[in-house]
Amino acid sequence: MASAGLYPELNEAALAQFVTALEGGGTSTLSSELADEANQARGSIEFFKCRVPVDPSPAEPGVSVELDAAVCMPRGSGPFPCVVMPAPWADLGWVAYIAQAAKLALKGYIVLAYTPRGFGKSGGQVEVGGSLDIRDGSAVTDFLLANLPAADPSRIAFLGDSYGSGISLLVAANDPRVKVVGALSTWGSLFSAFYENDTQHTASVDALRGAAANARLSERTQWAFDQMQNGDNISDELRDWADERSPLKAVDRLDRSDLSIFFAHAWHETLFPVNQTLELFNTLSAATKLLDLSIGDHSSPEMSGLIGLPNRIWSDAHRWLDYHLKGLGELDGNTVVSQIMWSKTLESSPDWDAATGTPTRLHLTGPVAGATDGGLAEKPLNGWSTVLATGTDTPATVAGAIIKTGYAEMLGKPKVYPTAEISRTDAAVWTGEPLTGTAKVRGIPGLRLTFQPSAANAGFVAYLFDVAPDGNASIITHAPFTVRDASPGEPVVADIQLQAAGYDVPAGHRLMLVVDTKDPFYGDVNEAGGKLTFSSPEGAPSYLDLPLA
Repeated sequence: MASAGLYPELNEAALAQFVTALEGGGTSTLSSELADEANQARGSIEFFKCRVPVDPSPAEPGVSVELDAAVCMPRGSGPFPCVVMPAPWADLGWVAYIAQAAKLALKGYIVLAYTPRGFGKSGGQVEVGGSLDIRDGSAVTDFLLANLPAADPSRIAFLGDSYGSGISLLVAANDPRVKVVGALSTWGSLFSAFYENDTQHTASVDALRGAAANARLSERTQWAFDQMQNGDNISDELRDWADERSPLKAVDRLDRSDLSIFFAHAWHETLFPVNQTLELFNTLSAATKLLDLSIGDHSSPEMSGLIGLPNRIWSDAHRWLDYHLKGLGELDGNTVVSQIMWSKTLESSPDWDAATGTPTRLHLTGPVAGATDGGLAEKPLNGWSTVLATGTDTPATVAGAIIKTGYAEMLGKPKVYPTAEISRTDAAVWTGEPLTGTAKVRGIPGLRLTFQPSAANAGFVAYLFDVAPDGNASIITHAPFTVRDASPGEPVVADIQLQAAGYDVPAGHRLMLVVDTKDPFYGDVNEAGGKLTFSSPEGAPSYLDLPLA
């Protein structure tokens, strides 16, 4: 049975059976990989379930909470390094980690995996990485050290995927006992993740709410989700709520010389877009850090590891733990590893700047006689304008489906976009000449667009495509933009960053920039029947800055 919601490939039934096998049950229903691991673990490690009590907080006087948890640990007196694993955003809680917890225990780690408050069999209400979740992480650490004499208090890591990764970073920022963090598919700024360029990520919030249908959301969490889904304005109160839950806002406490952080992220992340995590990564200067970037979407690159299969991301996370908690192995000095679309080539760089190409400016031009598309040219050609109607979607979209499209990308089957079917009435399109060589896009493209909205509130989504000679395209990157309370008819200059990309555009293909006004992934502030008029005046020319290696 596959898990619904954020983890479509996660086999909950197999993981539950793995737990049963560790408790002495059979393995006949497990895959050969999980059956072998369960049989090995039963003879070599200890496994038990437990409840972790959390003292009442000042915000909840008299309210005690117990968190559902489990321990996998080596036999022996230790001392052993410890790994605490807050579970992802899912009903099954800590069970999601059981295969990885057993692997780590077999390697000599004490692992305590727990279900965050409000989910599964844990008490309390969902706080989305709030202060109570941070207190819970420290309480779990207290419990581990108080009840497991073999635990080494000087070697503690927090390792989590998705929701568990954000909690791990926030706990590390507030508890100096944490020396290593593994943050897979994480967030740096929760506000930027859900309001990119002031545009609501409605599909992200819908996905989170759907996956938490059985969870117990606090009143404050429900309020925040309501605001992000339906609110017309971005209030300071909502921004404060998000900032309180953002590792980037705690970077002064997170950036410690005695802390080592392993990040893993997907290029086409639709839940927590990559740029906001990159900002956190690049802000860290004292902490030791590594960033693994992969083809796919939220949690998809590391998902096969959760069901016990060999997996590059989890292997890299294990090596990170081995080096920083055990002194085993070597690090090569590179801090960024990029898996390039679609060749899957791995490129390593000493830092993000070294991984980034040199900006090459492509000027947006108007269509030549008889053409519908503008051009992408080396030299500016100002004085043109292009008008598009608002309120109608086109085949240009972020993805086919949140998260699920990323699994096809990992198999080398990215979504195909028929560019000829994109209405030039409902979208503005600029197409470059066929490339004479491979264009290696490495980094964060910049886009400047000057436009005049016909209404006070207006927005668009910009997509950069790789177009094959047959006219079908793959998406390289994208970004939304929203302006509120503008003066209708007056020019607005949008200077935005598209999401970072590691992408090879083959020779003979074309680059295509498409801008439309509606996408099912984002909130739409445009009025039906309105217009956006794009131009490139002398004082504010429109262009695309493409980082090319």
